[in-house]
Amino acid sequence: MRSEHNHRAAFKFSFKAIFAFLFTVSFLFAHAQDDKAKWEEGKSMFKSNCASCHNPKADGTGPALAGVTARWEAAGEFKGKTGTQWLHTWIHNWHDAVSAGDKYAVDMANSRPSEMNVFVSLKDEDIDKILFYIENADKFVKTAPVVAATETATTEEKGPSATLYLFVGFLLMLVIILIIVTNKLDKIVAEKKGEAVSAKTPFYKTLNFKVALLLVAIVYSGYKTVDVFSHFGRQQGYAPTQPIRFSHALHAGTHKIDCQYCHQTANKGKNSNIPSLNTCMNCHKQVSKGPKYGTEEIAKIYAAVGWDAYNKTYDEGKAKPVEWVRIHNLPDHVAFNHATHVNVGKVKCQTCHGPVETMETVYQYSPLSMGWCINCHRNTEVQFASNNYYSVYTKIHEDLKNKKIDKVTVATVGGTECQRCHY
Repeated sequence: MRSEHNHRAAFKFSFKAIFAFLFTVSFLFAHAQDDKAKWEEGKSMFKSNCASCHNPKADGTGPALAGVTARWEAAGEFKGKTGTQWLHTWIHNWHDAVSAGDKYAVDMANSRPSEMNVFVSLKDEDIDKILFYIENADKFVKTAPVVAATETATTEEKGPSATLYLFVGFLLMLVIILIIVTNKLDKIVAEKKGEAVSAKTPFYKTLNFKVALLLVAIVYSGYKTVDVFSHFGRQQGYAPTQPIRFSHALHAGTHKIDCQYCHQTANKGKNSNIPSLNTCMNCHKQVSKGPKYGTEEIAKIYAAVGWDAYNKTYDEGKAKPVEWVRIHNLPDHVAFNHATHVNVGKVKCQTCHGPVETMETVYQYSPLSMGWCINCHRNTEVQFASNNYYSVYTKIHEDLKNKKIDKVTVATVGGTECQRCHY
C-alpha cells in the first residue's frame, strides 16, 4: 500500500509540476504576444506619423531614431521632468520643449534645418508604443539579402511565428508523455492490487489516435493551401534591376526632392506617373556626374532624350524610350485612386511605399493585399471635421457633435464596402 501511495503521490507531483510549467510557459508566451501586438500598433502609428521624415536605423530628413529614449534620458531632468517626459513633450509639440528652455530640446531644434511636425493628437500611450517599435524595430521581422532582380526587402513574418509552432509542438509532446506516464502508473497500481493486467495497444496504434492525426493533417494541409494560394501574385520585397540606376536615397533623401516633383500625377488621377526624362533634364543639363555612379547612369538619360552634352543640343532622332520595370502591381479588378488618397486622405507616400528616401534601389515595401488595405481603412482616422469633401455626411457630423462617436475612420464613410475598390 505504501508503494501504491508513493506512486500516486509521484504522479500528482509530476502532474502539478507539468501544469505549473505549462502555466509559466503560457504566461511568457502571452507576454511575448502582447509585446508583438504593441510593436504592431507602434509600427502602424510610426508609419502614419513619423516615417515620412524618420527611420529607426538611418538618417533621413530627420535623424535616425534608434536609441532616442536613452539619449533624452541621458540629457537628465529639467524643471522636475525626466528626459522621457521631455521627449513626450517634444513629440507632442517641440515648440513647448524649446520655449521651456530644455537644453537638449534647444540643441535638437538648432541641429536640423527642417522643422519637425507637431503631433498634439497623439496620446502618451501612443507615443510609448511608437518608441517601443523604434527601439525594437528588428524584433519581429526577418531580413532577406538584396540581390538584383530577385532582391527582397525586410518583411514581417507571415502567418504564425516559429515560436508558436514550437510551443504547440512542445505541448503535444507533454501530452504524449503525460499519457505514457499515466498508463505506466495505472499498470503498476493494478499489479500491486493483484489485478489482471491486460496487454494494452500502444496509443499510437489506436483508431482514435489515427483519426486525430488524420484530422490534424487535414487542417494543417488546408491552412497551408489557403496560405500559399492567398499569396499568389504578391510581390512584397520585389526590387527589379532597372535600365537606369536611380537612387531615391540621393534624390529624395539627401537632396530632399519632393515625391510629387517627379511623380506629378499622384495628386491628379488614378495612377502615379513614371517621371518624364524631361523632368530629369531640368537638373541634369547642368549635373552630368553623380556621386556614386559617375557619368555612367546620367549618360543613359542623355542617350534616351537625345541630348548632346558637349554641344548642349537635342537630337530627337536619337531619342529612345527607357523601358522601366514596373514594381507595384494590382489585379485588374482592383480600383485604386492615388488622387483620392493624396488629396482627400492626406496619405503620405511613405505610408504605402515605405521610406523611399532611404532606398538606394526601390522595392515594394507593403504587401498591397486586400487584408492590408482593409486594416488600413479600419484603423485610419480621416480628417473629417475640417475637410469639405466630407460635408455631405450630415449624419456622421451630428453623431460627432452629440458625442455618439469619438472619431471617424475610412470604414465609417464606407471605406470597407466592396464596390469602393472592386469593379
